[in-house]
Amino acid sequence: MSEAKTYNNVRIWDGIANDYVDATSITIESGRIASLGQSSRTGRDCSGLTVIPGLIDSHVHMTLDPQIADVDKQLKQSDDEIRQKMPKRAKEMVHAGITSARDLGGGNWLELELRDQINRGELPGPRLMCAGRPITSIDGHCHFWGGAVKSVEEGCDIVDQNRMHNVDLIKIMATGGVYTTTTNTGDAQFTKAEFKEMIAYAHANDYQVAAHCHGAEGIERVVAAGVDTVEHCSWMNEKGQRGDYRHEVALAMARQNTWVSPTVNANWARFLRINQAHLGMVRHQFREMKSVGVRFIASTDAGIPHVRHDDLPKALPVFALYADMSPIEVLKSATSDAALALNINHRTGTISPGLDADLVFVEGDPLQDLKVLQSPTTVVARGIEYSR
Repeated sequence: MSEAKTYNNVRIWDGIANDYVDATSITIESGRIASLGQSSRTGRDCSGLTVIPGLIDSHVHMTLDPQIADVDKQLKQSDDEIRQKMPKRAKEMVHAGITSARDLGGGNWLELELRDQINRGELPGPRLMCAGRPITSIDGHCHFWGGAVKSVEEGCDIVDQNRMHNVDLIKIMATGGVYTTTTNTGDAQFTKAEFKEMIAYAHANDYQVAAHCHGAEGIERVVAAGVDTVEHCSWMNEKGQRGDYRHEVALAMARQNTWVSPTVNANWARFLRINQAHLGMVRHQFREMKSVGVRFIASTDAGIPHVRHDDLPKALPVFALYADMSPIEVLKSATSDAALALNINHRTGTISPGLDADLVFVEGDPLQDLKVLQSPTTVVARGIEYSR
């Protein structure tokens, strides 16, 4: 059993309450939160600091290099080149306060190797939940990762392949994607019946399913098929243009507790300078979904061009703007709500005795100003402390 460590005179937001809690000290032991209480003379003095739960990015790609914009060049990287780059990304993430992340796809399961190295304590990094090889259609989005199928049976075979590599969840490409030139973002890649059978097979194997969805038709089909999270949720029409919001589908999302992971990254701020209509359209869609009870989790799609793996703290203020959410709503989307959606709330997401010690210490008031998250003084991930 490791020696207990206490952080005193700290302001605590537990990830659930709408304000700071009464406790002023946190004691951790053996990698877990042992207790919350009142400060004493023993332990570290953290006067002036605020602590929140570790941040969760619900959509990343650890194998992708954000500095490589060309897809062909990205794919020309060898497995060993990718292996050499990933540890630096993982280290930067945890130092930025990202203590958990959900990896939603790669070709050769290299991100699972990274996950296991982190879990064994060989490398610093966040807790990773990995989807492995995504299911897609022939020439469909990210077909180059090896998951292209022409039938439900072949889709179920991809689930089995992933299970052999010990993935944590399943990813399915419901529509085309921006970085796959053989696709249209507005087109659905499978029928409603096909989605239903493949998702049911994944569920029968105890996997959650995340669906890449830009087009509204694809969103409608996977929601009807019982998907767990809708990624991007861009509500695009058949021409790949935003604006095909479907109220009945949003109602079904809320009714079925289907979470939306909208992948709003820090680079979205550029649209504010060049396209105010984009902000208005996206904000309208978020307001409509929120009005019927749809819930959101913070995500960035880290790894795509110019989106760094440690950018979530920079993305959260931009997410708040586009989603018309308060700082505390956004913080919950990156902590307790994300943990609930990803089914890891029994381990992390809140500052509660018995859970893993995933903590971010900052100066300032994150419940009022999300930008203070960009400069954490200390991060604790599963009890291991990282200081800047």
